[in-house]
Amino acid sequence: MSKTFAAAPGWRSHALRKDSTRHRMRFYIHQHLVCPEVRLSKFIPNLAALPILLMALIAVPLASVPAKAAIVPVEEALSEMSLGSDNAPVTMIEYSSLGCPHCAAFHRDTLPKIKKDYIDTGKVRLVYRDFPLGTPALAASMIARCAGRDKFFGFIEIIFRSQNQWSRSRQPLAELVRVARFGGISETDVEECLKLQELLNGIRRTAAAAQETYKVNSTPTFIIGKETISGAMSYENFKKVFDRALSK
Repeated sequence: MSKTFAAAPGWRSHALRKDSTRHRMRFYIHQHLVCPEVRLSKFIPNLAALPILLMALIAVPLASVPAKAAIVPVEEALSEMSLGSDNAPVTMIEYSSLGCPHCAAFHRDTLPKIKKDYIDTGKVRLVYRDFPLGTPALAASMIARCAGRDKFFGFIEIIFRSQNQWSRSRQPLAELVRVARFGGISETDVEECLKLQELLNGIRRTAAAAQETYKVNSTPTFIIGKETISGAMSYENFKKVFDRALSK
């Protein structure tokens, strides 16, 4: 005799929320979206901690999502990631950590307005540079860069939007892999990406240069012309800085 079991209260709404989250992840990862400070405690971890994360990853079963593309060559992964015209009169350099809540808030609340009013209109060019704080953030930076120039900003967008899930997880890399799979990077490709010593060294050099050249020690930090801004300001304050720079 077959038995019918009633679903627990709230089960259906939980499943719907889960499906909705997956739909949003697919949308953001395939779109070119960009929609007080975190102090530096440990600067740029080395690769020693990554094998431990990889072992944890292997032990965690992942949802089956077909991968459609492999990681890009290291040369492309280390290339400059930017939005806007190369001929824009003002350049804004952003030093950011993908595990930084204030960086996520900037990308969620402020950057879409900056993009609409200044980047898309050819006035400002945004250059994104990594300043990862902690091993999970470093892994996230490597994965996003391995996606390549075309997908990079889509990847960091969804990584920022899912930050609470992966940054607080006991298996942060497994959570990051779930995000990567939506963008066509398989678990195997993620493992290969995180073994790229040249990529790791490149990210570390970028962060070291930020400290040496601009005295960066927290995220987010922005360099706009000769001005250095630490912390995520409001759109209105960024507007004042841009307008000053454009008037010169």
